[in-house]
Amino acid sequence: MTNFWWVRHGPTHATVMAGWSDIAADLSDTAALERLSDYLPTTALVVSSDLVRCTATADAIAGARQRLPADPGLRELNFGDWEMRNWADIDAEDPEAIRAYWSNPGDSRPPNGESWNEAAARVSAAADRLLAKHAGADLVVVAHFGAILTQLQRALQLPLAEVFSHKIGNLSVTRLSFDQRWIAHEIDHNP
Repeated sequence: MTNFWWVRHGPTHATVMAGWSDIAADLSDTAALERLSDYLPTTALVVSSDLVRCTATADAIAGARQRLPADPGLRELNFGDWEMRNWADIDAEDPEAIRAYWSNPGDSRPPNGESWNEAAARVSAAADRLLAKHAGADLVVVAHFGAILTQLQRALQLPLAEVFSHKIGNLSVTRLSFDQRWIAHEIDHNP
């Protein structure tokens, strides 16, 4: 059995659509980081998205665990032209497009961005590479809200509307494992 300990990066305090923008995480809550690190398996391998909010979070919780190279396949959804903009501004400019993206996100995409299905395929491919290379291991994967939800949807085989109802808080753990099939053990656990 291969265990994926999906960890959402530390908070960014962004109030805009921050997908592929490289914004820093607030890692000032060292007690929360220590609790998180203590909760994770000591022999786990640690990998993250290549965006700084994830690499810095991974570095903060890695301890003596082996750190694998960051993987851009684990990035957040690509919001394209909507990147670093807020809902109200986009809604004022193109209400039909942004409402379609959130109400029917499967194949809808922001201009020059990616759809949910494209993001899910990208993150799944990254998870599959990790699974193939490190079968039987514990993998701490520091990633983003959307990236983690894509894998939760995969494990639970949920319709998109249902997967969006799940909360994935900063510095929380969502543990999924693979043993002939995907299994969800805990969702949004805060150590």
